[in-house]
Amino acid sequence: MIVLGIETATELVGVSVVGDEGPLASSWVRGGRRHAETLAPLVSQVLGLADLGLADLTGVGVDIGPGLFTGLRVGVATAKGLAEGLGVGLVGVGSLRALGTAACRAGYAGTVTAVIDARRSEVFVARYRSTAGGVEELEGPRVVAPEQLARDLAARSDRLPTLVVGDGALRYAATLGAVHGVTVGDAAFAAPPADVVASLAAARFAQAVAGGEPLPVVDAVVPDYLRGPDARINWQQRSGGAAGPAAQLDVRGRR
Repeated sequence: MIVLGIETATELVGVSVVGDEGPLASSWVRGGRRHAETLAPLVSQVLGLADLGLADLTGVGVDIGPGLFTGLRVGVATAKGLAEGLGVGLVGVGSLRALGTAACRAGYAGTVTAVIDARRSEVFVARYRSTAGGVEELEGPRVVAPEQLARDLAARSDRLPTLVVGDGALRYAATLGAVHGVTVGDAAFAAPPADVVASLAAARFAQAVAGGEPLPVVDAVVPDYLRGPDARINWQQRSGGAAGPAAQLDVRGRR
């Protein structure tokens, strides 16, 4: 199986292609807010590095968030277009799970807290640890102020050492790193790696094949924003906090 992984949840845009024996080629660039202009050329570049064409792909994986609103929309739309055009399956992978999995796979002995910058003085966060069977989620994705996250980390009951990773961990390193037992990861874990997105998607495809299940439906993959877009939040604040009918969307952007 050859799976393309697309990562656009942060300002780093990444693409990777993995085969049955691991990553074949990967690349990333700092896209800033120019995800749409950056992603398609990066897909072509990575496929070229792997000496593959689009027709060689048997599946696509994409980071569905949480993360940058525009980046997620671009990534998911591109992944859907590729999967539909090629007639292959598409799997959505959470950004925090991909980031936490990457750190766990690096061999950290304690727990890993994935922290993605949500802007507006907030972060998206989830907590993981390595197990014999893979990676276990200890606390599910949520949005919180970095100061509250620091208090939560200080109050953790397991007292295990904790590695915090992600662009949110780097931005608020002074706050989070001041907590006893907490280590801030370096820039190597600034964003969810595209090869981990691809490998997690490949594992889901393999599970479906082994269980005789149909491949995941393309239409079922939607961005998981976890929080409303900034434009809607600003509108609500200017209008006194009440969300009108057009603004009442759930966290996945649907009515």
